[in-house]
Amino acid sequence: MGTSAPIYMDYHATTPVDRAVLEAMLPYFCEKFGNAGSVTHPVGWEAQEVVDTSRKQIAQHLGASSKELIFTSGATESNNLALFGLARQKRRKGNHIVSAQTEHKAILDPLKRLTTERLGVTLLEVGKNGTSEAGRIDLGQLREAIGPDTFLVTIMAGNNEVGTLEQLAEIGKICNEKGALFHCDATQVAGKIDLDVKELGMHLLSLSAHKIYGPKGVGLLYVSRRAPVVRLEPLFYGGGHENNMRSGTLNVGGIVGLAKALELSLQKREDEERRLFQLRKRLFEGFQREIPNVILNGPSLDDPAKRLAGNLNCQFVGVEGQSLMMSMRELAVSSGSACTAANPEPSHVLRALGIADDHVRSSLRFGLGRFTTKDEVDRTIVMVAETVERLRQMSCH
Repeated sequence: MGTSAPIYMDYHATTPVDRAVLEAMLPYFCEKFGNAGSVTHPVGWEAQEVVDTSRKQIAQHLGASSKELIFTSGATESNNLALFGLARQKRRKGNHIVSAQTEHKAILDPLKRLTTERLGVTLLEVGKNGTSEAGRIDLGQLREAIGPDTFLVTIMAGNNEVGTLEQLAEIGKICNEKGALFHCDATQVAGKIDLDVKELGMHLLSLSAHKIYGPKGVGLLYVSRRAPVVRLEPLFYGGGHENNMRSGTLNVGGIVGLAKALELSLQKREDEERRLFQLRKRLFEGFQREIPNVILNGPSLDDPAKRLAGNLNCQFVGVEGQSLMMSMRELAVSSGSACTAANPEPSHVLRALGIADDHVRSSLRFGLGRFTTKDEVDRTIVMVAETVERLRQMSCH
């Protein structure tokens, strides 16, 4: 980023493409531009070969078979394919889905639509702010919510607003014991935690490349072919690509980028987590030192098993978050999900944590990432402190 660019603290919304990822992708736009569906000549074969190689590499990272991966345009499409594809599958059992109040809108909106198709949906509550399980579902409540008609449980791995990490292995165990399929939106955690779909008891998993320093517009859905075999009804028709599950010309360069981005993220994971853990601690302690009445939203910052290392969400009491953001043009930060930025309603995630609306509206989310520096953290502390003080003084007059 150039010197005129704002300090970027919104890595949960998207990430810059890593230079190594870009270099891996570049040949597939001009020199090796073939359509992987063109099976009658070498240009198409070359494209198909690199797609197959990328698929195998990604599958290995996920503990899956390459035949279990469907390439999509991103996690939103993957989530929709998982939910609608399973709900509209004529051979499925039951008519009930269990999820959580804090899911991304790419889950909640499809579920809302499915309720109009005579499907029942239970949204689990989560632990309240200030408790040791803030933002997490209760496993006992999950077990109770799964009935004989429950065919799917969909729970995100890591929350995009407050960074809560769920107990995936335990959720998978409960789902398998109860005979329900387990879908996981793993968009925020790919490359940051172990995601072995077999060990975690997952039947479906969604992720996007652009959250892990890969390109926008490419993602995948893992669909289990082990017992119980998951069968989906496709969303798209026209060509029968991806084993008839996702028709459309494959984004060859994007798929190469996704594979490289996941590989790099896993290689850098331990060092990156340690570095981000320390940078986030520096950022929050700086806020606490320089700004009165700062309250943490979400799980403790001290437990890596409960919160993503690069996530910080906090309340600046007495200041409207939107005004705070608009007053800091040199800082790229958000009040919540990028997908709901146009929605004036207070964050449904923070509300689910039991936070009052006026405190929800005073909250900002800071997302630290691979290219965040200590200098940027220190400048952010100064910028936010000065702006909060000015806005508080203005509100007193």
